[in-house]
Amino acid sequence: MAEKTKDETQLWNGTVLQDASGLQDSLFSSESDNSLYFTYSGQSNTLEVRDLTYQVDIASQVPWFEQLAQFKIPWRSHSSQDSCELGIRNLSFKVRSGQMLAIIGSSGCGRASLLDVITGRGHGGKMKSGQIWINGQPSTPQLVRKCVAHVRQHDQLLPNLTVRETLTFIAQMRLPRTFSQAQRDKRVEDVIAELRLRQCANTRVGNTYVRGVSGGERRRVSIGVQLLWNPGILILDEPTSGLDSFTAHNLVTTLSRLAKGNRLVLISLHQPRSDIFRLFDLVLLMTSGTPIYLGAAQHMVQYFTSIGHPCPRYSNPADYYVDLTSIDRRSKEREVATVEKAQSLAALFLEKVQGFDDFLWKAEAKELNTSTHPVSLTLTQDTDCGTAAELPGMIQQFSTLIRRQISNDFRDLPTLLIHGSEACLMSLIIGFLYYGHGAKQLSFMDTAALLFMIGALIPFNVILDVVSKCHSERSMLYYELEDGLYTAGPYFFAKILGELPEHCAYVIIYAMPIYWLTNLRPVPELFLLHFLLVWLVVFCCRTMALAASAMLPTFHMSSFFCNALYNSFYLTAGFMINLDNLWIVPAWISKVSFLRWCFSGLMQIQFNGHLYTTQVGNFTFSILGDTMVSAMDLNSHPLYAIYLIVISISYGFLFLYYLSLKLIKQKSIQDW
Repeated sequence: MAEKTKDETQLWNGTVLQDASGLQDSLFSSESDNSLYFTYSGQSNTLEVRDLTYQVDIASQVPWFEQLAQFKIPWRSHSSQDSCELGIRNLSFKVRSGQMLAIIGSSGCGRASLLDVITGRGHGGKMKSGQIWINGQPSTPQLVRKCVAHVRQHDQLLPNLTVRETLTFIAQMRLPRTFSQAQRDKRVEDVIAELRLRQCANTRVGNTYVRGVSGGERRRVSIGVQLLWNPGILILDEPTSGLDSFTAHNLVTTLSRLAKGNRLVLISLHQPRSDIFRLFDLVLLMTSGTPIYLGAAQHMVQYFTSIGHPCPRYSNPADYYVDLTSIDRRSKEREVATVEKAQSLAALFLEKVQGFDDFLWKAEAKELNTSTHPVSLTLTQDTDCGTAAELPGMIQQFSTLIRRQISNDFRDLPTLLIHGSEACLMSLIIGFLYYGHGAKQLSFMDTAALLFMIGALIPFNVILDVVSKCHSERSMLYYELEDGLYTAGPYFFAKILGELPEHCAYVIIYAMPIYWLTNLRPVPELFLLHFLLVWLVVFCCRTMALAASAMLPTFHMSSFFCNALYNSFYLTAGFMINLDNLWIVPAWISKVSFLRWCFSGLMQIQFNGHLYTTQVGNFTFSILGDTMVSAMDLNSHPLYAIYLIVISISYGFLFLYYLSLKLIKQKSIQDW
């Protein structure tokens, strides 16, 4: 039995696996080229965690709107001690450049908390003790931003841009302003070559709804976005999640190659398969926030064998030991037993690594080889972590963002065609409803109903389009703002101005046919005034949707808020009920209703200064249009004032939108 155990240990120590490495690479890797195209040429990096104890506030992980739905007051639940638990306990380790550390364990083991602490994004958590050191310096948000790149679990990329365009736009904003355009282009090509994306460089990124690159290639693009600025420390949150085993193996092979390029790579995974496990330099096995093993991947089986837990022959060590240390919560008795076992294993490990500077368990007390791999001089020397690089200014950020948005929007031809068809169809339906009267004049009430529909129907469709689009981009915006890729100001102006071409085309397709089909007053000056007012009210509705999307965290909340506000404006616009008959609350709502001011303006354009003829029985009356408009209380302000009021309401919504971008974290539902 002892001889059998010894053979198994030697198997996982690498004796057999190294002999079969060539066969494994040929079977599981589609990348025969192992060249390093993109290495880190700055100083070597170290990441050290010392005696870290981290407390997680469970209540803060629940969105405030979900707490309200459960009839809980959010700020009171945060102050409760019952909602706090230790996510990490007494964790210490030290990793150097040239190494890839994999953090494995079952759900709730503390992987996510550890990544949050290292990247400085521990929202809702609190460090009870310990420190994080980067290159011998205490970790600060500024130091993390200069040295650490964080690749999130979910890919957040614009679907209609190609791989090369995605990286090029990021390079324009992320690389120092001292880089020339040729250097930026070369950096993009180096990243594409290093991540083996040449075959799909000109293919759209895509997403669930847009056909594009494969899932593994999309994940590499997300890594490339962070790799562009050539960080020394690369942290990835479950990079293989959602990928098939073949794609996952190729991805981890890429990460292993990046580590060989003088980088420090830290990744979290659930239970990697055996050929992926073999690629790791170091493994940290955790359960309930405590380390069970930290050391070389090839020595993991030997360690557990020495403490009485050998890995069965032909079993995956990662699967076996994650299962061994998992907490079984199917019953109270099993939970107590597994917790006690995990605590004893954690205590035994801490006892064995006492006295080691890097807190790594080493087989037979031999030092683990931590020398970094040779570095090829294929790149211009990068700025060291400790030196601040001057990033592009706000003007360059704005120009890059607006070009990126226009490129992405105008590639989405199906959506553009649907929006254009929607505007055209609405215009034709209303136009043909009032068409065919010839020289016969429409009645006053029919014309008033037409003008009200022109200003009130089409903006409603804009609301859902804008809210849906904003929330589809919300996660990407949150990540890019958090990474310091740009600030809220350039994004605000790029978002507003970048949508103007589509907005103008939309209003032209809607407003022009309907005006001439319904035989409104065929005077060019009046048409221009009519078109400008419709343009302004649709733009005002668009800004309202933008503000609601930035203020509220979910699509359903934003759309509900916009619909409620829009219906309030709709009912107090002066058509459903005369403005003189409104009581105080709806009267105040009507003062900020852009639909009320649009209706007033369109009525004044069509009727003021025009003698209107109407017939009652055998009698024909000629009435001045101003009189009829005044009877509906729509002539209280001159036409120029109406334009200024609508513009002011638009500016008010724009101000709310900017404040929301600046002050409210643009978290999507998956980021809570």
